Amino acid sequence: MEALTDAQQELYDWLVGYIRQNQHSPSIRQMMRAMGLKSPAPVQSRLEHLRTKGYIEWTEGRARTIRLTQANAPGVPIRGAIAAGGLVEAFQDAEVEHLDFSNLLLDPRYFALRVRGHSMIEALIDDGDIVVMQPTNDPKALKNGTIVAARVEGQTTLKYFHRKGSKVTLQPGNPDKEKYPAIEISATQIDVQGVLVGVWRGYGKL
Repeated sequence: MEALTDAQQELYDWLVGYIRQNQHSPSIRQMMRAMGLKSPAPVQSRLEHLRTKGYIEWTEGRARTIRLTQANAPGVPIRGAIAAGGLVEAFQDAEVEHLDFSNLLLDPRYFALRVRGHSMIEALIDDGDIVVMQPTNDPKALKNGTIVAARVEGQTTLKYFHRKGSKVTLQPGNPDKEKYPAIEISATQIDVQGVLVGVWRGYGKL
């Protein structure tokens, strides 16, 4: 799906929460109040963009016809694999598998990655685990020691994030430093895709 602007994301997140709680879509007036708007035009514009980008279905002029297009696929999308050793090809946007966390209140922006490798075992993250990530738009605000999904030269890895000046170190959580060395790189060459918010470990078929 095409990415949303901050304003569109704000409305979409609110719609997801409202519809999950009330089992029906809100009125334009309710959306105006929730977004702090005094005119229906910005709400209708955002709805149109959400429909065009595939996030909702909506009959223009009839607010209560809004339907979330992802409603039949609850949970967190698994967007591919992430290395906990070296680097692997970055995940694609295709979402073909979901973890069903319908009993939990999760931010709809969260995504999940399946771990490959053992470089984060000291963080209790092992091969085959699924990590739940929160997207981040401001890597400069990250605290050192945060576990992140980071893209480096088109490939991605799960590591502790440490920044000092213009340099970033992606530090593994494994005592075997020879097998799992740290990755040191310029801050301009790294794309932090998300920060860790949870780990799922299944002991049977998902």
